[in-house]
Amino acid sequence: MAATCATVAPPEHPTYDVYAVIDAALAEDAGDFGDISTLSTVPEGTQASATFLAKAAGVLAGSWVAHAVFARVDPAVHLTWLRKDGELVQQGDTIAEACGSARSILVAERVALNFLQRMSGIATMTRQMVDAGTAASVLDTRKTVPGLRLLDKWAVSIGSGMNHRIGLYDMVMIKDNHIAAAGGIEAAVRGAEEFMRARGIRRPLEVETRTLDEVREVLAILDAAGGGGGGAASCSSGSGSGSMITRIMLDNMTKRSVGVPAGLDVSTLREAVELIGDRQVETEASGNVTLDTVRVIAETGVRFISCGALTHSVTALDISLNIQTQ
Repeated sequence: MAATCATVAPPEHPTYDVYAVIDAALAEDAGDFGDISTLSTVPEGTQASATFLAKAAGVLAGSWVAHAVFARVDPAVHLTWLRKDGELVQQGDTIAEACGSARSILVAERVALNFLQRMSGIATMTRQMVDAGTAASVLDTRKTVPGLRLLDKWAVSIGSGMNHRIGLYDMVMIKDNHIAAAGGIEAAVRGAEEFMRARGIRRPLEVETRTLDEVREVLAILDAAGGGGGGAASCSSGSGSGSMITRIMLDNMTKRSVGVPAGLDVSTLREAVELIGDRQVETEASGNVTLDTVRVIAETGVRFISCGALTHSVTALDISLNIQTQ
């Protein structure tokens, strides 16, 4: 099969197997008998051509995955991609063309479209969010469909967003429940740092804060250790006496309010960013992030904005496949 128009590499993951995900989707569709509709109506050997058609405007994503679906079903099916991942497509645009066995095209159709539509929907929303903001980087979260996380996060990258941690293994993220179970912010941070130093590893370390007092607690830890972990650049392996904290999450420090820009009061968030000042630590805002509010959140000076809706509330981009027999 011809090369796809994938323009962005997928996120790295030590165990994720995209082909296994595709195979599972095809097996789910086939069940114990296969495509009885196609087998019973389309004569064996029938050849066909098909077009992928955009039925709405959006950002294309997932061409590699859709391409791989067809390759797993029948390597003899030939696909030609007319648009690239990351490109804006308009209603009525032809995205790709396929030719080969009619039976194979029909078997691959829905699984390929499911991946392509979902990834394109995520990329579209991400691009809208990025374009609506300012200098802050838009991040995804772990609020993804189980089994599809890598593909969901890949689509965010294609849409010009940035990936937060991929899973539980690549970042220490101390959230409210960790803090409660550990006995406080200081105890949780100390435990995380001792754990990593004892094993000679270092991962980015983010601490969630929900109030200005909690921000002050984290800043006290940073200041006592000499100013902080130095941001993402300090996440290499090794040991040291300084704090390993690389980012402070400012969670839900906004509230809905009439009479303010975008209907969102960001005064507490802005105060938190000012408290942190020029310390060498990244800042991340979360909560109440929408297309209408992302700009006013970004204007507080926060470095990152994370938005779970990019993946947990995605609207799939409407794409169809139309087939003609030869």
